[in-house]
Amino acid sequence: MTKSKTVYVYVAVCVLLWAMIPVAAKLGQGTLDHHQYLFYSSLLSFLTMFFALLSSKKLHLVLRYSTKDILSIVVLGFLGTYIYYLLLYFGYKYAVGLEVLVVQYLWPVLIVVFGAVILKESLTYRKLVAVSLGFVAVVTVVTKGDISSIDISNTKVLVLVFIGAGSFALFSVLSKRITLEPIGAITGYFLVATVSSWISMMIFSDVRLPQTTDIAPIVINGVFLNGISYLFWIKALKLKDASYIAPYIYATPVLSAFLLIIIFDEPLYISYLFSLGLVIISGLINIKSPTRQTDF
Repeated sequence: MTKSKTVYVYVAVCVLLWAMIPVAAKLGQGTLDHHQYLFYSSLLSFLTMFFALLSSKKLHLVLRYSTKDILSIVVLGFLGTYIYYLLLYFGYKYAVGLEVLVVQYLWPVLIVVFGAVILKESLTYRKLVAVSLGFVAVVTVVTKGDISSIDISNTKVLVLVFIGAGSFALFSVLSKRITLEPIGAITGYFLVATVSSWISMMIFSDVRLPQTTDIAPIVINGVFLNGISYLFWIKALKLKDASYIAPYIYATPVLSAFLLIIIFDEPLYISYLFSLGLVIISGLINIKSPTRQTDF
């Protein structure tokens, strides 16, 4: 398989897994708050990656980490596996879901910006158009074609969600500079998330065991939607520019909408089909490699 095809496979896996996060979160937070849900999910993600680390017989590489390596893992884990999800779940708890989803999916836009500023990646008209079309698709999905349906009434919460989106974008961009073996690094990220979420749960919430109805969604979210998906995401970032990959992520909320329709019997709107078309166009614009591109 060629490098380009491999990237598409990795990103497709991420899109499919991340598209199920809203469903898992909706089913898994029946009796838990966002602190508790994040802790159990992070713990399962850590255990999953630790088992993968042992199975791959690469634990000895982790034991050789320098102080600089450990510090990098702590910082990136705090940004991408703790802050992002903590603020995201907080947003879904205290603000309108439509507003949160729009703000959440600003992170692919921020990847393009951070990639240009931090990694000096080429910032072209093509990339900006592709990302912009993807964002329009997200807005169309959550508003069902009626932009007036969004009422920004909870600015403080949405600012926190935006900070979370920026946190994950920064995590994605900075991850390209990490040369550590992915399984070991991701195991470290989720260890940081587990410890951090335990501390925040003890301070701002309390310890509560999941009920029977919460267990399956938490397991699916912790093992697959967060844990394994990060491995594919980091591998994709190692092969292509972060700004190249970003537009494809906009397929995630579109697929999420269709999953909600199928699982929760929510109505199908023409705007969803329109949004899916925009995502496809966004991807095609980004795939095409012209002989010359104009940088800013």
